[in-house]
Amino acid sequence: MKKTVKMLIINPGSTSTKVSYFEDEENRFTQSIFHDAPVLLQYPTTNDQLPMRRRVIEEFLRSRGISPEDIDVFVGRGGCAYSQGAGVMEIDRQLVEDTAADVGGSDHPAKLGVMLAWELGRKYGGSMYTVNPTNVDELWDYARPTGIAGLYRRAQTHVLNQKGIAAIHAKTLGKPYEELNLIVCHIDGGITVTAHRQGRMVDSTEGAGGDGPFTPTRLGSIPVMEVLKYLDEGHSTGEMRGMLSRSGGFVSHFGTSDSDKIHAMVDAGDPKATLIWNTMVYQLCKSIGQMAAVLEGRVDGILLTGGLVRFADIVDGVQARCGWIAPITVYPGECEQEAMAAAVLEVLRGEKEAMVYTGKPVFSGFPWDKEADA
Repeated sequence: MKKTVKMLIINPGSTSTKVSYFEDEENRFTQSIFHDAPVLLQYPTTNDQLPMRRRVIEEFLRSRGISPEDIDVFVGRGGCAYSQGAGVMEIDRQLVEDTAADVGGSDHPAKLGVMLAWELGRKYGGSMYTVNPTNVDELWDYARPTGIAGLYRRAQTHVLNQKGIAAIHAKTLGKPYEELNLIVCHIDGGITVTAHRQGRMVDSTEGAGGDGPFTPTRLGSIPVMEVLKYLDEGHSTGEMRGMLSRSGGFVSHFGTSDSDKIHAMVDAGDPKATLIWNTMVYQLCKSIGQMAAVLEGRVDGILLTGGLVRFADIVDGVQARCGWIAPITVYPGECEQEAMAAAVLEVLRGEKEAMVYTGKPVFSGFPWDKEADA
């Protein structure tokens, strides 16, 4: 008789920790705990949140009568280590250490998924995997260079949900994901907008890097001159770094990342909330237009996913400004838990192989960079 695989799926986000318990493909229980920004800002670094996030997981298990010793596989969302290809990867000590050290150059709460899966797997037994972390790198060369020699844009997006939603959409069309050109927008505490060209994420906004729309927790794209002025006025680089992923956007404007509270202010006619909310949507539409240009206007669909698409005015705003580009399809919420579970099951059943972390980035510069260093 085939043994049922029991999996714990751990998905830390910028404003929540989502935990799911799977038995094979069946999602038996899911719990998503919201963390308001003022609470998270009590922790100086993302790594400092680790004990708190672990308590959330252990409380979830206790509330459902699940013994962690009975879990066969711990699966954590990841990021912040060196970039890697798409797919399933085994979690080992080197990956955990590089993740904690942010060697990939960013600091995103998704990293805690790898660290938590490692801690729990080491304590209770069971194998440990990560799937499509935020730093999967499939960029083409045009997406990398900047106006500063040797300074490159990075691959940093909501890979897990974006690829999962793109695959679901492809099935509804009866076409392979690898044959479609899509613009996929993850819209939640963080926002990323990505051009998917025939199964590859060739360009994207870098949500946690100060790129694209501002969000409930992130500052988004700002002209460099204005950032320099801000720093010259006495603000610290540490403060600026915090606003990249934790204290920018709504938190900076209103002191909270709670979108329901901000939208209630919009509904009540508050002029500041109305302007800031609509500006976020406006900037989202600008990013969609950029990715339409990347795909040379040949766009099979614009997909809107993530928690914030529950607000109809966001969808309506995108429809008004971008509906002429391609058909818009809304996938509320996200499919990250199911995507992680399904991908790991394929590995456990021998249908696919897991990758091993190399400790090296996918991209480390162009040939002329090495010539300049010689």
